Order: sequence, then C-alpha cells, then structure tokens
Amino acid sequence: MTEINISDMLTNYDKKNLTITTVCSHSSLQIFNGARKEGFKTLGIAVGEIKRFYDAFPLGKPDEFFIVDNYKDILRYTDELSEKNVIIIPHGSFVEYLGAKNFLTLDLPTFGNRKVLLWESDRRKERKWLEEAGLTMPQEIKNPEDINQPVIVKYHGAKGGKGFFIAKTYDEFQRRIEKNKKFTIQEFVMGTRYYLHYFYSPIQDNAYKLSKGSLQLLSMDRRDETTIDEVQRLGSIAELEELGIHPTFVVTGNIPIVMRESLLPKVFEMGAAVVEKSIDLFGGVIGSFCLETVVTEELEFKVFEISARIVAGTNPYISGSPYSELIQPDLSTGRRIAQEIKYASKKDLLGEILS
Repeated sequence: MTEINISDMLTNYDKKNLTITTVCSHSSLQIFNGARKEGFKTLGIAVGEIKRFYDAFPLGKPDEFFIVDNYKDILRYTDELSEKNVIIIPHGSFVEYLGAKNFLTLDLPTFGNRKVLLWESDRRKERKWLEEAGLTMPQEIKNPEDINQPVIVKYHGAKGGKGFFIAKTYDEFQRRIEKNKKFTIQEFVMGTRYYLHYFYSPIQDNAYKLSKGSLQLLSMDRRDETTIDEVQRLGSIAELEELGIHPTFVVTGNIPIVMRESLLPKVFEMGAAVVEKSIDLFGGVIGSFCLETVVTEELEFKVFEISARIVAGTNPYISGSPYSELIQPDLSTGRRIAQEIKYASKKDLLGEILS
C-alpha cells in the first residue's frame, strides 16, 4: 500500500469549511443528518443521476450532489472534490462498489485508517487479528472434505451476505461453491446473533479508557436476511433442500435489539481487545467498527466477523439508541463521526483520525 500523506492532502484545505462526503447508499442518510447537526456542509456522490428519494428526507439530504458515471470515476475527480474540502466517510457499499484496492489509493482525506481494509477484506488476516486479540471464533474448516457438521461458507469482502450458504456435507459444498472466488468455511454456531456497534476515538479519553483514547458502545442490531429467516414458514430446511430451495443470507434490513445488561462487561472487553491488537498490527482501527457475534445458550460470545467502518445496522438509531442515549441524547453513529472530525479540526488533530 502506498503511504498517503494527510498533511499534503490537507495543505490547501479550508479547515473551517470542511464538507462531509460519502456515496449515496448504505448509511448515507444518517451520515448527512449527523454532519448537519454538527454544522458541516455535506456532499453526496451519486452514480448516474441525483437520487430522488432524498427529497423525501430533507434532514438527511446532502447540501450538494456530485454526479459520476460509475464508481470508478470517483478516482478521476479527486481534484474537483478536494477543492470542496471533502472528508470522505467510508461505508460498506462505498468500499465494495469502488473496490478495496481502489479505495486504498483514493487521493482524498478519509475518516479512519485505510490500512484496516487489508485486514477486514481478507478473512485469513481477519481471523489472525481477532484470534490474536483473544476472541473466540467459530471453528474454521480448512479442508472442505472434512465437513461433517453444518458449516457456513462465506466469500471474502463486504457483500451483505450475498452468496453465503450452509453446507452439511462435502458433496453439498461442491455443488454450491463458486470456485473462482476466495472463501472461508466456518462451523455454523447455534445461538442468538448480536451485531455490536462500537466507536473508538484515539484522541479523546472520556469513555471506556484504553492504552490510547477511549471506546464507546453506540448500539446493536440483528440482521433481517433472506431467505434464512423465512424458510421455516414453508417447512423444514431439509424438506426444502430436497426441492432445490436453499437458505440464503442476503441482508435486506436491520432490527433494533438490546442485550441483557450482565453481558455488557464482556462486550467492552472484546471491543477493547480488538482495538489494542489493531494498534499493534496496523496502527489502529479508528472510529466506527462492528463485531458480528453469536451468543450461545451458555452465554458465551463467538465472534464470526468484524466490519471496520460504519455498518447499516446503525440505521435504526438515527435519533439515538438505548445505549447512545446514555452518552448524549440524539446521538447516532453518523453524528458521532461528525463530532470526532469537528473535535479533531479544532484541536489540529485531523492527521490522527484521517488517512
């Protein structure tokens, strides 16, 4: 990865007129809304045309749209965007559509540490990070021929669950795998799914204190996935698979959830361990990240994935969650990102949170 010099990129910026910018998708409504609440101008990058649905949500509509023909074109317009003093906010769709490798070379100030993309988009590196942090992950099956229990097969990268599938035998795996894609095989863990939305600040220590900075828990959700959440209406999975109907895991929405309070200490221990190990490995995950977990009936956490950016599961909480309300009323993840940029700008610390 070519090192990007933030100081050079910010040289000609008007720090008093920064513009919060992201692609018009995923979590853009709350990103624009949160930036507006903190006094920032906003710019939405749209492909092809202005998205009309933003007119229905004036408090989540960007002040200005920047139209490109396709996502790769964003790389061609960095000079025009830098003239608008943009700070890029990455989200899952932005990274997936532009491509992780292209995102690493995007010559614009970006919130967070872009090096994390090398770790979250490669499931082997992701496992190294989480296991070295001391987290318990589902067992990995390295040889498909060893499948002798239900497993979930996942492709690399952020794809909203698209293409993931369950297999119970090697033959079933062989029938369904797309061999031209990188994948990982994990045991299918029975339990309750919780997606934990954290925020790590390396420049403020007014929350759960770490070796540097502090950690917050802003919210949590569950995912509404098709067709795994609905197949039971038609019969058992075994019966449906005989008919050629297989469960899939494409995320179509997010469900608010609150965890039993006795589990919160472990939630913070896991989040802190992930941040501390990230500092050792690549200089630290910065800002929003999400641990995707299963809680077993023994009340043990198994962490099956990390998303090291704002996740769409924060969208139910544009006006705050039961957790963020105990930090500050009306605090969304989008607004918390804007607050961090605002604080860093005032304290001349933008180089600590941008890459």
